[in-house]
Amino acid sequence: DVQLVESGGGSVQVGGSLRLSCVASGDTISRYCMGWFRQIPDKEREGVAAIGGDGSTNYADSVKGRFTISHDNAKNTLYLQMNSLKPEDTAMYYCAADTTQRVGGGIPPWTLFRHQGQGTQVTVS
Repeated sequence: DVQLVESGGGSVQVGGSLRLSCVASGDTISRYCMGWFRQIPDKEREGVAAIGGDGSTNYADSVKGRFTISHDNAKNTLYLQMNSLKPEDTAMYYCAADTTQRVGGGIPPWTLFRHQGQGTQVTVS
């Protein structure tokens, strides 16, 4: 099974940028559909972006044009480049992986991803 560890969160001013990383171990990420999700207290975890093993991507409308998901198979790492950050982007961000999901029809719900990381906090103010 794959294990996921996120990093790169922090506090940033409105309009700033952050790059989140999710390092995978135990398996190669090229086998997985991978996604970034975020959650604020008392709200459902929502999909931000997802990428398939073939490189196809899908984004939530709220982040299109500002966020970019990518992966580096050689480093077995998933990234989320976040630009033009807004206060409403403040949340705990989680990466997730699953071998059975696809991104062609949108970002699958987080509950369908078998593997999830512990999260990294992003605060925009």
